[in-house]
Amino acid sequence: MRRRDQRGVVFPSAVTILSIVAVAMAAVAWVATRHPSPTERAVTPAAQESPSASRSTFHPPKPRHTEPVKPTVDRSKVVVSVFNNSHVSGLASQVAGRVAQAGWQVAGSDNWYGTIPASTVYYPPRLARAGHLLALDLGLHRTLHAVAPMRLDRLTVILTGPLPAPSG
Repeated sequence: MRRRDQRGVVFPSAVTILSIVAVAMAAVAWVATRHPSPTERAVTPAAQESPSASRSTFHPPKPRHTEPVKPTVDRSKVVVSVFNNSHVSGLASQVAGRVAQAGWQVAGSDNWYGTIPASTVYYPPRLARAGHLLALDLGLHRTLHAVAPMRLDRLTVILTGPLPAPSG
């Protein structure tokens, strides 16, 4: 009978196996992404100019100085909600009245619970121009994209204190 020795088969460690797999993947990626032929080609003109032909100077067309027409914002068709995030009682309803006087469609006013650093007009992407216009109407310098839980069909004004007095 043959005597067994204590030696056995040693399997490679996980690091060795992962290294082999990484090298194999790198080789496959290199082969898949190399470009044996250049992607640029020389362009030869279809007709060459004869030396005796007269040369004309190219005059680019003069640009027209027309301004692109920006669509105007119809304040009466844009819905606005006003929220008070300050300790000033009745601020949201006061500013909602000011918003309505400017021609905006006020949906309502209420209190906002959360942390807002400064009075802000929030707008959904399709009402970006209207949001900036409302901020101008109110004398605010901060506008941002609307976020949850704000409604995306209207502008949202969140007040952190009294607004500057209206100009004019």
